[in-house]
Amino acid sequence: MTTRTTERTVSFQQPFALKGADRVYPAGAYRVLTDDETIEGLSFMAYRRVSTMMFVPAAHGNGSIEMIVVDPLELEAARLRENAGSV
Repeated sequence: MTTRTTERTVSFQQPFALKGADRVYPAGAYRVLTDDETIEGLSFMAYRRVSTMMFVPAAHGNGSIEMIVVDPLELEAARLRENAGSV
């Protein structure tokens, strides 16, 4: 099985929260990685999402970062909430 990783940047103009997270993250640009694996046995190339991770400031706040697993639908919902004007 082959795995591919794609990277993108998601930006927030306001502090935001993600469902299931125990804190609010500051406004800023966040690196998001998505891992997909090939679906074997098909007559065409297809991928299935395996995981989505986001790099966020560490909880202890000393300038380091941590990588958390996020639900891509919840990440999109947070972006939509920001665009709608509610955090």
